[in-house]
This record gives sequence, C-alpha cells and structure tokens, in this order.
Amino acid sequence: MTVAAFRARLKAASWPRRLLAGLAILMASVLVLDLLFPPPLTRAHVNSVLVTDRNAKPLRAFAAPDGRWRFAVTLEEIDPAFVEALIRVEDKRFRAHHGTDWFGMARAAADSAAAGRVVSGGSTITMQTARMLEPRPRNIGSKLVEIWRANQLERRFTKDEILELYLTLTPYGGNLEGVRAASWSYFGHEADRLSSEEIALLIALPQSPEVRRPDRRPEQAKQARDRVALKLARYGVFPEGEAEEMAALAVPPKRLDFPDRAWHGADAALANGPREDVRSTLDAGLQAELERIALTRAEAEGMDVQLSAIVVHIPTRAVRALVGSASRGRAGGWIDLTNRSRSPGSTLKPFIYALAFDDGIASADTRVEDLPRQFAGYRPENFDRMFRGDVRISDALQHSLNIPAVLMLERIGAERFSAQLAMAGARPRYSGAAGHSAGLALALGGAGLTARELAILYAALGDGGVAKPLVWRVEEERASYEDPGRRLMSAESASEIIRILQGSPAPAGRMPGRLTQDAPQVAFKTGTSYGFRDAWAAAVSGDHVIVVWLGRADGAPRTGVTGRDIALPVLFEMADRVSHHLRDDGESRARLTTEPLKKARGAQRNLSANRPPEILFPPEGAELWAGPVNGQPGRPFVLAGRGQGALSWFVDGTPTQRDDAGSPIWQPRQPGFYQVTAVDPDGRATRVRVRVLTENPA
Repeated sequence: MTVAAFRARLKAASWPRRLLAGLAILMASVLVLDLLFPPPLTRAHVNSVLVTDRNAKPLRAFAAPDGRWRFAVTLEEIDPAFVEALIRVEDKRFRAHHGTDWFGMARAAADSAAAGRVVSGGSTITMQTARMLEPRPRNIGSKLVEIWRANQLERRFTKDEILELYLTLTPYGGNLEGVRAASWSYFGHEADRLSSEEIALLIALPQSPEVRRPDRRPEQAKQARDRVALKLARYGVFPEGEAEEMAALAVPPKRLDFPDRAWHGADAALANGPREDVRSTLDAGLQAELERIALTRAEAEGMDVQLSAIVVHIPTRAVRALVGSASRGRAGGWIDLTNRSRSPGSTLKPFIYALAFDDGIASADTRVEDLPRQFAGYRPENFDRMFRGDVRISDALQHSLNIPAVLMLERIGAERFSAQLAMAGARPRYSGAAGHSAGLALALGGAGLTARELAILYAALGDGGVAKPLVWRVEEERASYEDPGRRLMSAESASEIIRILQGSPAPAGRMPGRLTQDAPQVAFKTGTSYGFRDAWAAAVSGDHVIVVWLGRADGAPRTGVTGRDIALPVLFEMADRVSHHLRDDGESRARLTTEPLKKARGAQRNLSANRPPEILFPPEGAELWAGPVNGQPGRPFVLAGRGQGALSWFVDGTPTQRDDAGSPIWQPRQPGFYQVTAVDPDGRATRVRVRVLTENPA
C-alpha cells in the first residue's frame, strides 16, 4: 500500500472520531454556558404576600418591593378548571414538548405568512415564562434567546413548576402580575374557585394586557373574553350554550382594593419571619371587634387621642388581636403604638411584690406602713397625695399605693428587678445619659416599656411565672407551647398575685366577674405615667392577657386622665369580647380562676354541702363611701350573702348589728381598710377586704 493510500484510509477512519469529539465539545460548551448563564429567576422569588388570620381569612396584602402586585402561585390553590382551560388555549401540547413546540411554531409562521401579518408567535407556555423572567424586544434574536431559556427551564423544573412560574408572572395590566393578583383585583377573591366568565377573562387579558384592561377598556376586555369563551366551547371545555349566555355579562368595571385589615397586626406577623404568605395567629372576628371598640373609645376622648391594645393567648403566647392605633386617620395613627416605649406607670407593681414573695420578704398579709418616707433622696407620694397608715400588702397592691411598692423594690433591688424584666423579654429603657441605671422610680413607671413587653410579663404571671416570647405565626404555636421558657417568679407567687388582682375594685358600674354567670375572671392592674401622658390597664382574663394603652401619640399630657378612669373600662369591654369570641374554657382558665364555675350543662349554679358561704355584698376590694349626705350621717351598709343556714357577720372580728328586719348592717365610723367575715352554722367562713371612704371620691 502506498503512503498516499494509507493516509487516505487513515483520514477516512478518523472522521467519525473527530465528529464525536466535536459533538462532545459542543455539549460541554452548552453545559458550561448553561452553568455560567442560568435563567434569571429573581422576579419569580420577589413577590407580594398575603397575611391571613388563623382560620385563613384574608387580612392584609403587601405589594412586592418593586411596587407590583405579584403573588407566588402553587397549583393546589388555583382552580383546576382554569389551568385546564389555559393549557387548551395557550399551549395544548404543553405536557409533551420540551420547551419548544416546533410544529406549533411552523404552523404559526405559515398562518402569519398567509395573513400577511403576525397572527401567532407560536410561543409555548415555557417560552412565555422565559420572556417574562427576562423581558426583551420582540425580534428574531429575542425568540432564539427564549428558545434557549425555555430549554433551560425544562431541564430545571417540572411541568407543574413551570406552570406555577407562568401563573405568578403573567401580566394583567398596570402593576398586576399573576393570576392571584388579577383575581383579587378584579373579582375580590382568590383564584381557587372561578366562574366560567372569570376563567375566560383571566385567559384573555394577558394576550394584550394594556389594551384589554377591564377598568379602562371594558369593551375590548369583553370582546376578548367572549372570543376565548367561544374557543373553549368549541374545545369542549365549556358546556354548549354557556358562551352565548356569557356574552350578556359585563366585565368588572374597576379594580378592587386588596385586603387591608389588621394593619399593624398583619405587619407584625409578616416582620416576624420569612417574607412569604403568612397564616397569622390573629383572629379576624376578635380583631374587628377590638378595632371598633378602640375607635369608638378614642373618638369619645377627643380628636388627638389614640388607643392601642394587644390580646395574647397564654398557653401558646399567640397574639390573637393587635390594635396598633384607633385609626390611621387620627394623629399618629400610622404608628404601631403597641411597639413604642412608654412609661408603664404602676403596671409593674405586681411583679415587684411577686419577687418580694419569692424572697420571703413579704406575703399577701404582711403589713407595711403607708406613710411619708424618703429613700436616699427619692420621696414618692401616693397618687391622691394621701397616706393610709398600716396596710396589708394585698391592699396596697389592689389600691396601687406607691410607698409600699417602692419599699419592696428597695428591698429586692432595683437593678436586680430591672435585670429580671430584661431576661423575661421586657428590657426597661431609661432616659438620660448613657449608662443610666435603674432606680426606685422604676416602681412607679420610671422606665420605658412597650405594650407588647407588658403582654409578655402578664402572660408570665398567668402561666405560673414563666416568660416566653410572643408568637405571630400559627406554625410556631406548638413550639411555643413546648418551650420551657424563662422563670420570672415562682408559680406560688404568680398564683397569689393573680388572686390579689382579681380582688381589685372593679370599674364603676361593673359587677365583679365572680358574681356574674359565665363572666371572665379578670385579674387586672392599671397605671398612669408621670404627667398623665399614658393611661394603662393590663389583665389576665381566663386564658388570655389583655393590655390597653390610651394617650396622645406625641406624648403630650392629658391632665387628670388616669388608667383607671379611661383604660380600665376599655379593658373590661375587650375582656367581654375576648371571652365571647375565643371561649375561655381551657386548662389555664381553671388555673387562673379563684372560684371557677362548676355546673352541669344548663343547670343553675348551686352550693355544695361542703362549700363555705359566699359574700355578695360588699365584694372583695370594694371602695365604700360612708361619708355624710346633705349634712346627715350616711346610711349603714346592709351585708348580703348566701350559704348553708343563717350566716353570722363580723367586721374586724366584731359582730355586726341587725336592723328591724333582721338583716345584718354595718355603720363604719372612720375611713380605712376593714375585713368583713361571714360564718355559717358549721363554722365555715369567708372573708373580704374593703376600703371605706368618708370623703366624696368625686
């Protein structure tokens, strides 16, 4: 064989290898390019979000950071009939091709050539998705890029995932993108259940979103919808005759507002976790009720007054309602005032006494002096500038006396108390120079706390002394329930403080809860900051904590307005609504109620043979006015109770007198605190502590 022949044979045998090598290089280049230039998915992951209540009722929608309404889509939340109709109209071979329908493109080119204009671009759903992810001018080069990107998407995602991307990004005119945003804006509901006319309109609009906008060009929108309906009828997707019936229906005349309820609560739920659709712990019904109460009460107080409130479920720490302000139309209304630091007034006193109980410094029956006193240059006074002399700790707390609270804080240590609050999740904020430390004024509100932080503290009080963070999302409730938390006080001290606070004098015109069938048992404390800037009321009511604040958003004083006067009535009204909406029947209600009602279903409450007597009047913690009326001595009080047999009555151990009808009566001679006791024939006794006033409290 000649050299030339050998070379020819060698050349003929090597060309397949060269071809394979070239193909390998090409494939490697494609893979490298695919890795270096992946499809841009940013827009698909930066979306609007919807916050719902715990039962999935819509509360508030938040636009995407770019100002567009674009909600992420999963096929499970989209009407299957819409998805089927969309594929039939837009890309009937969607499930079969690999990103590009070459037969469809050839048909579209032939149709366009025959018509002398572009009739159809032949783009698949995958190609349209690629174009929406990376918008480009409509030309041949862009079409080639779309084909490339479509191939990339098909390699990375399933068909259902590509559909979800498409339904998230589809343009619907203006700043609307995606089927969920369009459904909310034009129909006022999610796209999980759509009527036939809604399906046809949602398929028609993206084909020319600006030309066919129903709110601007209703005729063009209607015509496009009807054409799609006729096409779907021909395909057998719609029943016969439905397209003709649809032609008589108008399109939505305008865009609707997206949900915007629970403004501040929804914002807090979104802020406490990833930016995605949120199922919050809020209760939509209770939220609406409390917003109504807040606005009504704030309007009654004056045009510059705001009101905020928070309700927390104690076992899970879930926030059930949050009213950041009475109205965004009032001064400061855009601010979430539950998250603004304010002087808490006397609302921290229960925690001072609880730590004193833990230390063995005092108990509920310990007697302390309520007399003028100076503490290292600090000279506190009681709110009414009066002093009561020798009082029990329980009376001092129920009537919010200042000197005993400061005395207890001095004994447990202001710095220690401040640190305990901080570890529980309620760090006091001190004004003045950097490094300013806690002082005895902390007992009377000399540091800043938020309503949310007070809710954390009172939830600890209602949960055996254990503090935990607030919970805003439903999926976090179980973890919070199982969280051991951080102990703020002993369970025994917490229970004793609850018992004392349940005996505090109820607001004017309000019968104590223990005397009312099915009423919430409210253990409450009020507070008023220095200068009358903040009026507070905080309570443990059954399974829930309620904190209410009233004042001006700018911190201006409202002379003479106290927490007991204006915040406490609001708290009790809200407690009624909480009890009605959330039905406090759980384990913590039984734990927190001093005398829980135990009755057969529908039966009347009755006293067992072993039960001590019940004092109906005066109730525990009552303030009784025994002063003169028109210059004449006040009438004696008639004592009332019930039990097994005739009751004997004593005041501070001395038997009471009886009137001509045989009823026990009591005529106090001087102001102060008294103990009223009722004893049945078997020696079982019940006692209440009351306060007597001889000067008109007005």
